[in-house]
Amino acid sequence: MTFGDQGFPYGPPDPYAQFAAEQHRIEQERIEQGRIRRRRRNRRAAVAGIGAVLVAAVAAGVVMAAGDDGGGPAAAPPAATATATPSGAGPAVPSVDASLPSDAPSSLPSLPARPVIRPEQAFPSKSVRLGDGSRYSRVDLATTTDCSRGMSAELAELIQQGEECSRLTAALFTDADRRSQVTLTVLSFARAEDASRVFMMASMDPVTYQVVSLDPPPEAGLPAVPPGSAGVFRRVMTVRSVVFANGQWGDGSETGEAELTAQTEGLLKHVMETVVAYEDGEAGKSD
Repeated sequence: MTFGDQGFPYGPPDPYAQFAAEQHRIEQERIEQGRIRRRRRNRRAAVAGIGAVLVAAVAAGVVMAAGDDGGGPAAAPPAATATATPSGAGPAVPSVDASLPSDAPSSLPSLPARPVIRPEQAFPSKSVRLGDGSRYSRVDLATTTDCSRGMSAELAELIQQGEECSRLTAALFTDADRRSQVTLTVLSFARAEDASRVFMMASMDPVTYQVVSLDPPPEAGLPAVPPGSAGVFRRVMTVRSVVFANGQWGDGSETGEAELTAQTEGLLKHVMETVVAYEDGEAGKSD
């Protein structure tokens, strides 16, 4: 290749072209920096908003319900028989600080100090009738203190950032027509901070931080939901527990979303009220 004047391969550069190229580069950098700032503000606003509501709810001793997870049916969590992915096999779990404020009421520590709700207290009856008159049957009940067995590997790793989960209790309900399968899971913690951390992350990323759904036992006479079926997934937080609801049609149908949502949210509200009554000292307790 023959070089032109001043060592440039195609002759000396055009000063105007250089100026235009530099202005274009500066403009592109400005646009990209603006995008980065907007993304950072959005993330901070989302975390701050959830954190503020969590702190207010914990301080008041009330519960919070998560909103819709995107407006349509979500992919199903894995069945309870699935094997959790070994720790470290997936993406790193973010560290979340959910400590309570320094001005929290002095009476607050007495609430988490109460005994963990037991299976017979969380799900006392095999038959449930909701306020709208709908009826449901409890066809399975499972409980463990090894909470990692009933959740995704990412959620288990998140919990390890604080104190261990005290107990996981899950129950499987079906409607009067035996079409729906709704798993309600009560995940209880020794500290309110750990419950709020789990609720926060599960609300922001319900697919990653999820509990598993129960498969119906053989004696229930219900089919296992086909893997990957759509469903309705909700969660609420009490003072020291997070209650999850996973609702699906037994045949894996993706129609009837409104009806399935009503059933799932109705059962979630029922269990939530039971847990709240216990944690507020309004229900009988036994060790």
